[in-house]
Amino acid sequence: MTETTAQTTAGTPEPTPAVRDKGLFERIVGIIFSPRETFAAVAARPRTFPMLLVVILLVALPTGWFMTTAVGRQAALDQAEKGLRFFSAFIPEEQMAQQREQMATQYLEGSWVRVAGWPVASIAVFTPVIFAIYAGLLMLLRMLLGATATFKQVFGVVVHSSVITAVATLFLTPLNYVRESMDSATSLRVFLPMLDDGSFLASLLGSIDLFRVWWVIVLSIGLAVLFRRKTSTIAVTLFAVYGVIALGYAAVAAMFAARS
Repeated sequence: MTETTAQTTAGTPEPTPAVRDKGLFERIVGIIFSPRETFAAVAARPRTFPMLLVVILLVALPTGWFMTTAVGRQAALDQAEKGLRFFSAFIPEEQMAQQREQMATQYLEGSWVRVAGWPVASIAVFTPVIFAIYAGLLMLLRMLLGATATFKQVFGVVVHSSVITAVATLFLTPLNYVRESMDSATSLRVFLPMLDDGSFLASLLGSIDLFRVWWVIVLSIGLAVLFRRKTSTIAVTLFAVYGVIALGYAAVAAMFAARS
């Protein structure tokens, strides 16, 4: 009788220790300074909507402010013209000139509601959609790893990891104002300014941003906590995907630049 009881006790799994809940502000700070502990609380209680609202506001408001300034309008126009140059090989010169004139009128002379309203509205509408797509793709990773997690939990990890995106926006917006440019100041491209904008290497380095790298690391930690897998395994997978996307973007950008 004693032996049977001992075997039963030994074969019983230890109960999962209770995870202390964290408030919204504590979660924001925790994602930056103690992500593993914070994601344990997120996995136990996702509570996604408050953090989603904070992330949207912290990204949309600085972006909207920047677009209301003369510096921001000109920087946005410069960015749009750079994108337009990639299609110059497929658009007649006269039509290109008309398009540039229309963009100049829109960005420099349009009302602040029109200029700033579209970016802010886009952030508010499309951010939850993009996060949901990310979560759906990461559910495939969960299946490949044989892990157990709900879509709500994965979505919660994606949303909470995007605190890094909000930090990036708060850091880069005033910096972009001073630099009078919307080009990333934290990409590897800044270390080789002599490269041609349309070159493969320039596009590749421009797509490797320090804040994006930080975000991938934090997301990997969150998924590792949720899936109960090694962070290194998930990080290697996510960085591999990041690398493929960066190479693809650089190849396409260089191809369009060569035809222009």
